[in-house]
Amino acid sequence: MQKDEIYLVTGATGHLGLTIVSQLIAAGKKVRALVLADDKLNSRLPAQVEVCYGNVLDPLSLEDFLRVTPDTDSYLIHTAGIVTTSLEYQQIVYDVNVKGTQNITDAAMKYNVTKLVYVSSVHAIPEKPKGEVIREVDHFDKYLVYGLYGRTKAEATQYVLDAGKRGLDVTVIHPTGICGPNSPKNNHSAQLVITCWRSKMPTGVIGGFDFVDVRDVAAGIIAACKKGRKGECYILSNRYISIKEFFRTFEKITGKWQPRLMSPMWLVKIFMPSYNLFYKLTKKTPLFSTQSLHILSTNSLFSSDKARNELGYTTRPFRETLADTIEWMKKEGVIS
Repeated sequence: MQKDEIYLVTGATGHLGLTIVSQLIAAGKKVRALVLADDKLNSRLPAQVEVCYGNVLDPLSLEDFLRVTPDTDSYLIHTAGIVTTSLEYQQIVYDVNVKGTQNITDAAMKYNVTKLVYVSSVHAIPEKPKGEVIREVDHFDKYLVYGLYGRTKAEATQYVLDAGKRGLDVTVIHPTGICGPNSPKNNHSAQLVITCWRSKMPTGVIGGFDFVDVRDVAAGIIAACKKGRKGECYILSNRYISIKEFFRTFEKITGKWQPRLMSPMWLVKIFMPSYNLFYKLTKKTPLFSTQSLHILSTNSLFSSDKARNELGYTTRPFRETLADTIEWMKKEGVIS
């Protein structure tokens, strides 16, 4: 007799988590979501989702979320985390990204989940010199990566893999720069779209990153629940998109003029102190930071060959992603 199955998703109201949940529900899967009781985005979850209130920082609150009947296979997808481009140490980022992941992993072992799929980041992988392809690694050291976010993800990833050596079936996913429609909050890629729409970008920067559609990442993660090998890592990337290409694609889709001048990174960094001061005084989230500029100027040549071969991972054209994002923002009233 075929066993019942349930998908347990943390961070379910985030951009990636909500997309994963929506795809699972569309496929007729049973889904239970771990959410904060005071999260205003809970109302965005599909009605078919079983909502469980809890916090990754409170191990006791994870019991009801993870407990299933003995005849049920449980696939735990851990997406909960805090993304930051700040270089300043923030205790909450460390607590959620590291301690929260440790709590989820320990609870997964305690309640014998069938599979844990942990969403890490490519920033947990040590960078290689420009021109060299970055592929999956099997060991993570927080001292070999740059920035608070990358270090917390590296530390958490190693903890998950160590649990795999103790018997837990784990698979780790490393997405690149996630973008696309249906973002409950304005993440950095969404902020870039909004800024371009309002034509408030006087110049661009010489640089770019590997941007991947959230829907493709979600599909890859779901595939990893069944196809991901135990103790293995998979990079879910698309391709390098320069800021210049981003502007030109945006202009072709919307007809809105975008800057032609691309400033060298060294020049942009000179004005960073005054730029940061402006955003600090206005209490707005800056589009660029020292960390994000570092990311845009470093090696972003990632290979997703392993995921494509083993998970059946596929990606769509970036133009489609950007066009769908703009259309979604119009419908939501984010841009008009």
